[in-house]
Amino acid sequence: MPRPSSRERLLDAAADVLLTDGAESLTLEAVAKRAGVSKGGLFYHFPTKQALVAGMVERLTAAFDDALAQAGGRPGDYLRAYIEATIPLQPAAAAPADRVTVALLAGVLVDPAGLEPLRQRYAAWQERLAADGIDPAAATAVRLAVDGWWAARLLGLGEPGPDLHESTRRYLLEMIDRAARD
Repeated sequence: MPRPSSRERLLDAAADVLLTDGAESLTLEAVAKRAGVSKGGLFYHFPTKQALVAGMVERLTAAFDDALAQAGGRPGDYLRAYIEATIPLQPAAAAPADRVTVALLAGVLVDPAGLEPLRQRYAAWQERLAADGIDPAAATAVRLAVDGWWAARLLGLGEPGPDLHESTRRYLLEMIDRAARD
């Protein structure tokens, strides 16, 4: 397996610092040390903490965009891809992605302006979901349910157990199928 680039190691290290030490510990020095990269190497990729947080947001949204790009052309396919990318088939399968997301959100606490690119991506995703060939209200209701479920999983707020997880996920997909037929 190829070794991750310095930039990727820095982003991974930033997530690790946020998760293990908290947002107040996110410093460029701590990230460089954790990544095993010189401060000069870090400054080459991320001259400021804000640039580092922006890099984390960009990486997360790019990965999500890549997952959504797998959508087919049938009505509701983009929404189905949204569910697939957000709520894994098995509850435990999301752990690494959720870990990065939690770190990203903690990083945004360091730089609240860093949330703006994420807001822009959500607006674009919502626009695309509303034009997915099914009732835009149905698409939006499913998206909001998925986003709430995602937040509950991230924060450990009453997430459903494995059986309910699977049946709820299936129910949302069936809602999309019904809306596509109407």
